[in-house]
Amino acid sequence: MAAPHTELLTLRDLLRWAITRFRGANLVFGHGSDNAWDEAVYLLLHTLHLPLDTLEPFLDARLLERERQRCVDLIHERVNTRKPAAYLTGEAWLQGQRFLVDERVIVPRSPIAELLGEQLAPWIEDPESITRVLDLCTGSGCLAILAAQAFESAQVDAADISTDALSVAQSNIALHELQDRVRTLRSDLLSQIPENRRYDLILCNPPYVNSRAMTALPPEYRHEPRLALAGGEDGMDLVRRILADAPRHLTPDGLLVLEIGHEQAHFQAAFPDLDPVWLSTETASDQILLLRQAQLTA
Repeated sequence: MAAPHTELLTLRDLLRWAITRFRGANLVFGHGSDNAWDEAVYLLLHTLHLPLDTLEPFLDARLLERERQRCVDLIHERVNTRKPAAYLTGEAWLQGQRFLVDERVIVPRSPIAELLGEQLAPWIEDPESITRVLDLCTGSGCLAILAAQAFESAQVDAADISTDALSVAQSNIALHELQDRVRTLRSDLLSQIPENRRYDLILCNPPYVNSRAMTALPPEYRHEPRLALAGGEDGMDLVRRILADAPRHLTPDGLLVLEIGHEQAHFQAAFPDLDPVWLSTETASDQILLLRQAQLTA
């Protein structure tokens, strides 16, 4: 009897089979795609070195045996290891841009990227006025790079406590040819940022997952560095430190843009006197907040 994969002759056949495998294995998505179809399309087109935004012309193309085998192997690996697709391909896409990733960093997916694509309008009226930006907990460096592209007059610092993460960030800075405007800094949150350094904008996607949620994470998320996810009992351990230290590193008109995921209730309980602006994106209205330097100082 022939091996089952020899019956998968076309890309359409492989796509149908991959979706069946994904659904049968109850995979969890959320690292670049949110459903089995999109992830299967991405993995197959990536493996075949086809344009990631062009599926239809190739659906009924017959595959060579070696091409089919590479696709089958990758689909099996996704199911058997439960690793996010980005770790299998070594890349992730955010705001249409490619970033190098591996298991030293979380997979880029912050909705702050969408706001940077809009240059944080209307909260920043003149993008040219932004001359210094800090991306705190930079991980892969994706937000630092997007910030440099959004604010062309800015020098951007990409800070992280993890030297492994900073190595990945440096690779991405080089990939996007931004070495003259984006630099990495090793810092435990703001504690190693030079005292006299002030920023017009601080971006931060910190570890914020509360302890109860950490115990319930699906296998896909357990492949990511715990250091980049766990935020303590209520998810606010690092947020408390950031809000305490941020005022002295912001200019008088400076802004802090902070992602807290699904922890809005915990944030409001921890900081009942703060009244941030909640920034809406295509996918959420309660996951990113904006605070001005004056609010944090008060």
